[in-house]
Amino acid sequence: QVQLVESGGGLVQAGGSLRLSCAASGRTFSMGAMGWFRQAPGKEREFVAAIRWSSYQRYADSVQGRFTITRDTAKNAVYLQMNSLKPEDTAVYHCVASPGGLSTSSDDYAYWGQGTQVTVSS
Repeated sequence: QVQLVESGGGLVQAGGSLRLSCAASGRTFSMGAMGWFRQAPGKEREFVAAIRWSSYQRYADSVQGRFTITRDTAKNAVYLQMNSLKPEDTAVYHCVASPGGLSTSSDDYAYWGQGTQVTVSS
């Protein structure tokens, strides 16, 4: 089993920045891919970014160039640096992990954190 705990959410004005952190514990050695999904009220869950080990990354088109995902395998942690935030980025952000490869599908991630709220005011 793998446990994921997110932190770093909050309220920020449009154009501002936030850095989300996700601490993993348990059988973390098996986690090939880690990433982030988000869900806004009344909307479907959507892929944000993912990273395989410390190298390969994928981003949703909506965050490309504004968000950066990094991973510290020694600390079993993954981070999401969010810059130039927009009101449409408002959502609950969930950290995810999978023994498999990079994927943009939520079905491919077996482990999920409880989520952290990000609110961007206009």
